[in-house]
Amino acid sequence: MTVRINDIEIECTKGDITSQPDIDVIVNAANKQLAPGGGVAGAIHRKAGPMLYEECKKYAPIQTGQAVISKGYNLPNKFVIHTVGPVYHHEKNPAEKLMMCFKNCLMLADSKGLKSIAFPAISTGIFGYPVKEAAEVSIRAVIETVLEVKSIRKIRFVLYDETSFSIFEQALKKYEEKSNS
Repeated sequence: MTVRINDIEIECTKGDITSQPDIDVIVNAANKQLAPGGGVAGAIHRKAGPMLYEECKKYAPIQTGQAVISKGYNLPNKFVIHTVGPVYHHEKNPAEKLMMCFKNCLMLADSKGLKSIAFPAISTGIFGYPVKEAAEVSIRAVIETVLEVKSIRKIRFVLYDETSFSIFEQALKKYEEKSNS
């Protein structure tokens, strides 16, 4: 499913965030220390190799909602943007923090002149954010920020499992129906 806004494609796909060779930068759902871990962070660090963590050490720690950029090393992508999503039950306003993750990642990628970016379902794993709510917040954040970017032409949500993919696709479809009515 693809939606176009101002010559920018926004799409959802089921797959592996570390296997997006046509994308300039992928987003890591990181921990505050930017260390290898489980889930998305573990997969990205494993595929990128140990140099990724060596570079990340100089940026850590980062706060919830912040974003920093590193090289992609052994990934098929030039860069990785690392952002820390909210731990759902520990944040006073998790939606605001999740929106900041997306906005900060998009603005950072745009400031580097990058043309394409891929996001995972930030905070929906061990951080406990309900997928349906996260999908709505994530899509809204991207839609609101897309009008501010200059270089980005493709935004992809890469969902690892069928359930997350279906939920994110429905959220994107809902936005498209709203904008067409």
